[in-house]
Amino acid sequence: MSTQLSAAGAEVTIDQENGCRIGSLRIDGTELLRQGPHYGAFPMVPFCGRTANGRFRDGAAVHQLPINQPPHAIHGFGRDAPWRPAGVTDTTAAFTYDLAEPWPYPGRVTQIFELGTDALTVTMGVETYGDSFPAQAGWHPWFRRNLGAGGEDVRLDFAPAWQEERGEDHLPTGKRIDPLPGPWDDCFGMPEGVEATLTWPGAVELKITSRAEWVVVYDEQPEAVCVEPQSGPPNGLNTLPRLVSPVDPLEISMTWTWRRLSQPVPGRN
Repeated sequence: MSTQLSAAGAEVTIDQENGCRIGSLRIDGTELLRQGPHYGAFPMVPFCGRTANGRFRDGAAVHQLPINQPPHAIHGFGRDAPWRPAGVTDTTAAFTYDLAEPWPYPGRVTQIFELGTDALTVTMGVETYGDSFPAQAGWHPWFRRNLGAGGEDVRLDFAPAWQEERGEDHLPTGKRIDPLPGPWDDCFGMPEGVEATLTWPGAVELKITSRAEWVVVYDEQPEAVCVEPQSGPPNGLNTLPRLVSPVDPLEISMTWTWRRLSQPVPGRN
C-alpha cells in the first residue's frame, strides 16, 4: 500500500509499508529517485549512519544493537518497518512509527510530508514515552545520477565548513579536515544549515535545505548520488548524543525545491 501526493506537475509516492520512504518523485513525468525496494528516500531513525560495533552507552548502561552491516549497525530501524497513516490529503500526509525492540526505549516517530507547487518539505519528530534517551534522525535519498534520454550526469554543488575525517572503519575519527574531492562516503559539517544543489543539466535543478548542521554525501555507486541531512554525525549516539526527553523531543526537517530547466516532456522517464 502506498500514498500518492500531487501538485503542479509533481507526483510523490510514499511507501508507508516499506519504511515510510519516498518511493518516487516525478517532475513532469521524470523520475528523480533511484527505484527499488531499498532505494527511494528512506528515514534514518532512531540513529543515522553507522553506530560503532552496534553499541552505544547511555549513562552507565551499554546497549547492543543488531549488526546489520558488519561490524556496525547502520541507518536505524524505521526504514524496515511499516508506518501507520495519521492523516492524508491530496498534498499532505502524516505517518507514525512506534519505537520498540531491538531499540531499548519506547517512543514514537512522526513523519509529515507537505507538497507544494515547487517543493516538498518533510518533517520528522522523535518523542519518548518515558525516560530520556539519545537518538538521531535524518533521511537517505538516492537521487538518480542520470535521468536518461541522453542527458548529462547530475552535478552536486555544496560548500561545507569542514569534513569529518573518516577512519578505516568508515567512522569519523573526531578530527575535522578541509573538504576533500570525491567520490565520497563522508560526513560534512554545515553549521549554518544544510544547503546543497543537484543539477541535471537541461532538465531539473533541485535544492536541498535543512536547519540540520550535518550532511552525509555518498556517491560511490554509478547509479545514484545520496545527499543525507541528519541531526548528527555517524556514530553520534556515542560521540554527540542528543537526548530526547519528555519536554524536549527531537525534530528535523528538510525541503527539496525544484526548478525546471527545460519545457516539460510528457511521459518522459
